[in-house]
Amino acid sequence: MKEITDFIIEAREQRGDQYFTLTLKHPSAMQEILPGQFVEVLVEGCREVMLRRPISVHDVDPERGTLKLLIQVVGRGTRRLSSLKVGERLNVVYPLGHGFSLDVAQGSRVLLVGGGAGVAPLLHLSKALSAKGVSPTVLIGGRTSSLIPVSAEFEPYANLQIATDDGSLGHHGLVTEHPCFAEPFDRIYTCGPTPMMKAVAQAATQRGVWCEVSLENMMACGVGACLCCVVDTDQGHLCVCKEGPVFNATRLKKLWNF
Repeated sequence: MKEITDFIIEAREQRGDQYFTLTLKHPSAMQEILPGQFVEVLVEGCREVMLRRPISVHDVDPERGTLKLLIQVVGRGTRRLSSLKVGERLNVVYPLGHGFSLDVAQGSRVLLVGGGAGVAPLLHLSKALSAKGVSPTVLIGGRTSSLIPVSAEFEPYANLQIATDDGSLGHHGLVTEHPCFAEPFDRIYTCGPTPMMKAVAQAATQRGVWCEVSLENMMACGVGACLCCVVDTDQGHLCVCKEGPVFNATRLKKLWNF
């Protein structure tokens, strides 16, 4: 059941040149948020921004009633969000969307691939997999080290690997060129820029590896009413905000032509 609530901003942290996190505290009892689901936040104090902004959930602490958002500053809306201070309120619609599949067997070899703001849902997913007895490999890519918005928070739950285009951090090259990408995996999950996700999904499909993709389409309503986030799949046109954002890669062959 979807809820509209004013969360309290409990913490704010800058992450590199373009990213920051907001930790939000629910005023009472927070609903369950599954890995891969997202929220829609109201941007107040900015007349140019009329619609809510969809943001992936980076982390959740059910016991404390908090959720964490990892946000990239890309326009007026996210720039306004970056100016919010601890103690202020942020109106949130949650939980939204269809998340990642978690029916994974204990001990499975699992790879999580992220780039840019697509890193956001992978921490919550890593923690959920770890709780099931799976220690995933998380492979993060970016153009340069200052655009890698991750920290040691992954270390208790995953084997973190990094690739940068300029070689300033981790492997020099694309995520698909990282040595660990060639290792045998039972499952691959990916979220990030479309070219990266397409390359990951195509490679996984060619190897016969089960793969899920979290799309980052433009959204408005977040509940499948406005139809602005529709994509063409093997099952026809589907709303990313409602039937997604997570899809099995095989359903996107028609969209990505592979």
